[in-house]
Amino acid sequence: MPPSDLTEADIQQLLARVPRLRREIAKAVVGQHAVVDELLTAFIAGGHCLLEGLPGLGKTLLIRTLAQAVQLTFHRIQFTPDLMPSDIIGTEVLEEDHATGRRFFQFNRGPIFGQLILADEINRTPPKTQAALLEAMQESAVTYGGKTYALERPFFVLATQNPIEQSGTYPLPEAQLDRFLLYLTIDYPTEAEELTMLARTTGAPTATIEPVMSAAEIVQLQQLARSVLISPELLAYLNQLVRATRDRTHPTIGRWIRWGAGPRAGQSLVLAAKARALLAGRFAVTLDDIATLAAPALRHRLLLTFEAEAENVSRDHVIRELLTAFPAPANPLSA
Repeated sequence: MPPSDLTEADIQQLLARVPRLRREIAKAVVGQHAVVDELLTAFIAGGHCLLEGLPGLGKTLLIRTLAQAVQLTFHRIQFTPDLMPSDIIGTEVLEEDHATGRRFFQFNRGPIFGQLILADEINRTPPKTQAALLEAMQESAVTYGGKTYALERPFFVLATQNPIEQSGTYPLPEAQLDRFLLYLTIDYPTEAEELTMLARTTGAPTATIEPVMSAAEIVQLQQLARSVLISPELLAYLNQLVRATRDRTHPTIGRWIRWGAGPRAGQSLVLAAKARALLAGRFAVTLDDIATLAAPALRHRLLLTFEAEAENVSRDHVIRELLTAFPAPANPLSA
């Protein structure tokens, strides 16, 4: 059921803003429609994204444009090998009250205290600094000096990494990967999209991003997404897919997966499917929602065997095999 404080008119007004949000993003970002949809899905689901793509494909532009279109505080953190946890969270500084002469420690907040955080090239910093994001991503809070500071909602982390550079990088540990709702991949644009991009970015700037949604409206959409229905049949099917990644007895899938997805993968897939349905103006999850989001929700939660690597089997290939191996429910939309 929708949140009790929202009327039917309120809900329709919120949903009417989604196409406008897509149009504002399209003013700056050429093409990449699937990535934009997946990014908005994670955003409305209340989760975080890991975005992998080659340099120059617009990863930073995409998240900055989203921040402008939704009136959120945007902070970019450039991850480097010498970045320290205090550079992200903040630190205490000794200050003095000039009236009384009393000295005290004042906590100066770091860039994590924003609403939309771009963790640029997150795999370039050591695990100690990467871990500084863990509590913030999971709990929407930061603890320093024994005191917990709540982060302003909505809170969305988009981390980027380069898939080809390995020297001087630190692969994200499984525990941190699992905190990301979706793992998105961005590819080269089509010929027509690249031509448009060249024309648009080498002339005088013309696009002005207009804010179309407030922070409060985003929180309402996130709450509304959780009220989207998913039938017991679809929920059981989704659970079967996730549990199959841990089935070592399966004749093909079992020999490719060394470590399968945990319960958080199922939670992520359910929430993402609900958000995708809502963004499409639907209040019930369909089989297509699950099939479309299976790879983004699962690819970073699978650890492949050496046999799979030797056979050049990718995580996405394993997920496609999963979807083929398990038949869809006969009546997926029954309540």
